[in-house]
Amino acid sequence: MGKSQLFCPRAHARHQRKRIDLNTTGHDPRILETAPPLALHWASEEDTAAFAQRLAALPALRHAFIALHGELGAGKTTFVRHLLRALGVAGRIKSPTYAVVEPHETPDGLAVSHFDFYRFSDPQEWEDAGFRDLFAAPGLKLAEWPDKAAALLPAADLHLHLHPAADGTRHAALHAATPLGARIFQELNA
Repeated sequence: MGKSQLFCPRAHARHQRKRIDLNTTGHDPRILETAPPLALHWASEEDTAAFAQRLAALPALRHAFIALHGELGAGKTTFVRHLLRALGVAGRIKSPTYAVVEPHETPDGLAVSHFDFYRFSDPQEWEDAGFRDLFAAPGLKLAEWPDKAAALLPAADLHLHLHPAADGTRHAALHAATPLGARIFQELNA
């Protein structure tokens, strides 16, 4: 794969259908109570890249779902680009705003699905496009505008909230919401 491309997994997913229960929250409420968010300040894009490098180095990230929150222009796609580069993805990395999902593969075979639900409006699209199968498959999932598909998404392991400041810097808050998210969070703070 290597390159970003429009992806419709339905053709091959019929033969190896995996199901996930979207009715469960998947998080341990005690984690939310005991782990305050990690507050980050990115003065430059280099700071964003450095954090992405730290995150990419954690083995548990390979199985995570990260929900990215922030207004238009907050830096969600920029963060994803840096994370994908840190994971070794080469070639053009574009926003999936119109395609809804862009698949990527790292040199060591890690499947990464980058979703952008900004234009998502039809829940039937979830089934038709095979998103349920993508979330059930192994690999890293990154979702911009997760609130637009919240009723359909499984619980995110991590929530990254990005807030641009007037001076061009970014404030970020990382929250763990599942046991896997808590493990990644602890590894980041080690």
